[in-house]
Amino acid sequence: MKTVLATLNAKYIHMSLALRYLKAYSEKEFDIELAEYTIKDPAMNVVTDLFRRAPDVVGFSCYIWNIEETIGIVRMLKKIRPDVRVVLGGPEVSYDTQYWMERLPEVDFIVMGEGEETLHHLLTELRDGSNKFHFVFGIAYRGRDGAVVLNPGRPKAALDDLPSPHYFADDVPQLPTRVVYFETSRGCPFSCQFCLSSIEVGVRYFDIERTKRDLLHLIRSGARLIKFVDRTFNIKRDYALEIFQFLIDNHGGSCVFQFEITADIMRPEVIAFLSEHAPPGVFRFEIGVQSTNEETNEIIQRRQNFAKLSRTVTMIKESGKIDQHLDLIAGLPEENYESFRKTFNDVFALGPEELQLGFLKMLRGTGVRARAADYGYVYMDHAPYEILGNDVLPFSDIVRIKQAEDVLEKYWNAHRADASVRYLIDEAFPSAWDFFQGFGAYWESRGWERIGHQLEDLFSRLREFVAMEAAAALPAAEGLMKLDYFRQHKYRPRKLWWDMSLSPEEHAFWMRRLVERPLDAGEPFAALRLSERELHKQVMIDRVPFDLAAYLADGVVRVGPGTDSLLVARFSADAERRADIYAMPLSSAAVI
Repeated sequence: MKTVLATLNAKYIHMSLALRYLKAYSEKEFDIELAEYTIKDPAMNVVTDLFRRAPDVVGFSCYIWNIEETIGIVRMLKKIRPDVRVVLGGPEVSYDTQYWMERLPEVDFIVMGEGEETLHHLLTELRDGSNKFHFVFGIAYRGRDGAVVLNPGRPKAALDDLPSPHYFADDVPQLPTRVVYFETSRGCPFSCQFCLSSIEVGVRYFDIERTKRDLLHLIRSGARLIKFVDRTFNIKRDYALEIFQFLIDNHGGSCVFQFEITADIMRPEVIAFLSEHAPPGVFRFEIGVQSTNEETNEIIQRRQNFAKLSRTVTMIKESGKIDQHLDLIAGLPEENYESFRKTFNDVFALGPEELQLGFLKMLRGTGVRARAADYGYVYMDHAPYEILGNDVLPFSDIVRIKQAEDVLEKYWNAHRADASVRYLIDEAFPSAWDFFQGFGAYWESRGWERIGHQLEDLFSRLREFVAMEAAAALPAAEGLMKLDYFRQHKYRPRKLWWDMSLSPEEHAFWMRRLVERPLDAGEPFAALRLSERELHKQVMIDRVPFDLAAYLADGVVRVGPGTDSLLVARFSADAERRADIYAMPLSSAAVI
């Protein structure tokens, strides 16, 4: 009996952890292949590949991001292979399972909850032909009369009885270019009503020595990015500290580790330890804030001390060692547009490297979905079940928030114009939200969401918006946009989005001056000892209307008489890094 375990990943770079657990648990007794696709793959291509594999059983791992595409594939597959047994599993079908069995007559079985032991038992019954499915805890199946039968759930597995999913030889060549998912525990201690993790009671841990062995194997096998899927990695302080120390000692210089942490319970001594010992860039933290509205947090049973959270985020940021990704959810109960504006500004003020703005999804099995009528929620009928409005946040406000989210992703989270955006928020707009909302609305009014864009377009469109909405800030903002644009390049850009402010004669003069008096651009530039030929190949210059040297030193934009500077961008010959920026004053002292 041949079994193919398949899933549609959100992106090609992802590797399904669930499929690997299932295969590792059952491969000694069953012929099991893994088949990973993406949600962008044409259904016909996926079905053709599965058909060629000639399976007797096909299992699909189902999530909100792939369930609708999976349904289309299952229906096609059953038309050409009506004899194949189809099994669904995963969080999307583990709740409202009766609904899924009734909606999808092509599906023979659904595995509910943890699947390793349940799938093994089901495959045993199918292989042996005994068909005693009523003994298989944790499955849904169809009885002889066609009626759906939901068996009782299976007790939670002893985690250390599960074979490791990280030792398949076929995975090793992929590790350097894929995201590796890893867990040290299962379960969550919190009860956030929008999250499926709130349904499971308690937290179970894998043996820490096993965890270390698996991590060391992945690092030595070439993994470059390992994302820990633990819902709250730092809930058990001693365990987390030991893993942090192990990774500090064994990261190998090229592997990055991402954790989901709860910031308001992180102890100062843990932050101090990381600040002192963590190598820069090796750790990333994802922190779910979701909302700073106290009434909202009480409704969704989310205990959160924002003052402590802010302290943690600030201390981590000041260490300069760890990038932070903070999450917000728009549309939570009793959070209207103005409340969400405050939440956004509260969190943006913490200066995260990335601020993810998501929208509430009414997941099957969650408390917010069960109480949807209490708050007047309307939402999509099918996955991803995103909200369309509620009693305090109409669809029109959701549209406005989505406008802001669009430009937030393009500019802040993509780090394409950090200096420009930071200046505009601080100097030209009432708040960060007002900048992103205003720019997002302008972007949509110009129809730019319907057309593509290159890097130059992002800057020219930002300039157009500033010229319309904050003209007084435009000169300095445009200078910072030039700086940001050069910093986006490893190679000397072939075209610019602006007209050079230096005339050809001025440009020639200052290029000669850089050859003759490189110290005017600072000692680091002079130390490059560039020849005239190298200078013309590697350097671009233009005027900016503020003291660039002061800005590079302290991040403050100083404008006024005599502050104009020459922006000197040097692009390394080996292109190993992006442009280095130097400043040259345009005062009379420098000209003499």
